[in-house]
Amino acid sequence: MDKNKRIYTVSELTREARMLLESAFQTVWVQGEISNLTAHSSGHMYFSLKDENAVINCAMFRSENQNLKFHPKDGMQVLCSGRVSIYDKQGKYQLYAQQMEPRGLGALQLAFEQLKERLEKEGLFEASRKRPIPFLPQRIGIVTSPTGAAIRDILNISARRFKNVEIIISPVRVQGEGAAQEIACAVSEFNEYGEVDVIIVARGGGSIEDLWPFNEEAVARAIYGSKIPVISAVGHEIDFTISDFAADYRAPTPSAAAELCIPEKEKLVTRVETAYVRLSNAYLHRLNALKQRLNTLKESYVLRQPVNLVLQMRQRLDELAHNLVIRMEHITRSNIQAYESLLGKLDALSPLAVLSRGYSITRRPKGAVIKNCKVLKQGDKVETLLGKGKFISVVETLGG
Repeated sequence: MDKNKRIYTVSELTREARMLLESAFQTVWVQGEISNLTAHSSGHMYFSLKDENAVINCAMFRSENQNLKFHPKDGMQVLCSGRVSIYDKQGKYQLYAQQMEPRGLGALQLAFEQLKERLEKEGLFEASRKRPIPFLPQRIGIVTSPTGAAIRDILNISARRFKNVEIIISPVRVQGEGAAQEIACAVSEFNEYGEVDVIIVARGGGSIEDLWPFNEEAVARAIYGSKIPVISAVGHEIDFTISDFAADYRAPTPSAAAELCIPEKEKLVTRVETAYVRLSNAYLHRLNALKQRLNTLKESYVLRQPVNLVLQMRQRLDELAHNLVIRMEHITRSNIQAYESLLGKLDALSPLAVLSRGYSITRRPKGAVIKNCKVLKQGDKVETLLGKGKFISVVETLGG
C-alpha cells in the first residue's frame, strides 16, 4: 500500500464534502415541486423538491418557516432560498431552506386564498348569520388609525349628515407588525363596552401588504364573534379582505360605510313631517267618517222611539203565542181524527167482530186454530170461541 495515500474515515469524507458544498453553494435559489411534506411537532418542516429528473431533500426550521404567509402543500410549485449542505448521519446532501415563495400566485395572495377557504368551511362567512345594520344608530364605534384618511372621511360625513350621532374611536395601527392583534382587541373591547350600536372596521386604500392585517385570522374571528353588527370598510372598492367576508356588511370604502350607517337628518325630518301630515289627514278623515255615522244613528227611528220598537216586538210576541196555540189545537184534532179512523179500520178487521155476527172459532186447548177436521181424531178435546164466551167439547164423530 502506498504510504502517501490519504485514507479518510466516513465521517472525515462526509465532513470534507459538506465543507466543499457549503463553500461552493453558500446561498442558492432552487425551484421545484414539494413532495413528502412533514410538519414536525417541533415546528420544523421536512420535505423534498423535485422536477422531472431529480429530487433533493429539504429542511426548513421553525425560526424560518414561522414567518411564512402561506401553508406549503404537496404538489405546490415553490422557489426556495437557502444553503446546500450534507446531513452527516445519513450522508445525503440537502437544502436548508431559509425563504420560500410560491410560484405563479404571490405568497400573500396564496395565504389569502388558503385562509379564506379554511374559514369559509368553518362557517365564518355564512350569510344566514349576518345581522342587519341599525337604521339610525345613536353611537358608532370606529376601529381605525386616528391619523388616517378613513377617520377624517367618516367624521366629515357624520357632521354633514347627522351631527347627533356619537362617534367613538378605538385608535389602532392599520398596517405593520402587531396591527392585526390591535384591530382584533379593539373589536372585542367594543363588545365588552356594549354601548355602541354598530362597529366600523376601516382603513384607506393600499397594497396587499398594507392591507394585510385585515386578512389575519385573529381579525376575522374577532369580527365573527362580535355580538354587535360589524361593517368592514377596508381599502378601495376593488379591494377585498378576509374581514369583508367575516363582517355583517362589506362597504366598498370608509365613506360608504359612514353613509350606510348615518342617514341624512334633513331627509329624515322631511320624512317625519310628511308622515305626520299623512297621519293627521288620515285621523281627520276617520274622525269625520265616525261623526257622520254617529249623526246617522242619532236620526234613526230606533234611537228616536226605542219604546215603540219594544211595544211592537211585544205585540208580535203575543201574535206568535196565539198562533202557536191555534196551531197546536189544529194538530191535536187532526191526530184524534186519524186515531179514531184507525180504530174503526182495526175493529172491522178484528176476528172478534166476526164472532159477534154468529160465527165461532174452534181451536185446540193450547191455542192452535183448527182449519181442517183431518187433524183431529175421536176423543180430542177442542175449545170453541163464541161472540160471548167459550166452551170445551170432545170429538165423537169426524166427517167430510
